[in-house]
Amino acid sequence: MPKINGNEIRPGNVLEHNGGLWAAVKVDHVKPGKGGAFAQVELRNLRNGSKLNERFRSVDKVEQVRLEMRDMQFLYETDGVLTFMDTESYEQYELDADLLGERRPFLQDGMTIHVEFHESEALNARLPAKVTCTIAETEPVVNGQTAAKSFKPAVLDNGVRVQVPPFVGPGEAIIVNTETMEYSERA
Repeated sequence: MPKINGNEIRPGNVLEHNGGLWAAVKVDHVKPGKGGAFAQVELRNLRNGSKLNERFRSVDKVEQVRLEMRDMQFLYETDGVLTFMDTESYEQYELDADLLGERRPFLQDGMTIHVEFHESEALNARLPAKVTCTIAETEPVVNGQTAAKSFKPAVLDNGVRVQVPPFVGPGEAIIVNTETMEYSERA
């Protein structure tokens, strides 16, 4: 694995540090008035989600890990285990549903997601940035309520609650941003 200097760490880099795999979430380069410059790095453990703040000086060497990105198509779920098929090799993989976290309800049949692997271990899964959902229930449309930017609560067909504009009614298809879990636009 390539080693990089502490001042070369960027957000999104995956590092092997203290015997674990860590993703750099936030990096601040600090040059104090006295002493040498350093990078204050917020790290997130890819295996258990814990966070850590570390200081790396430019002379510190850390190992940068390259993750293999694979496109996987969702097939089915059984007892909290999601079954995916690699779109290139057609091999099937079983991954824990906790890998998607709170975004799990947005996973739809046949959806292609990006899974990051380190050796043969799946560490992270990313859904498409936007998915189409149908509104199951919301308050009725009220005329003349569009003067100010306002939102009303709605429940989607997958059970997720989001805020939608007042002109959107039940049964309508909307596009939801899976990163922020917010209404994006009408479908």
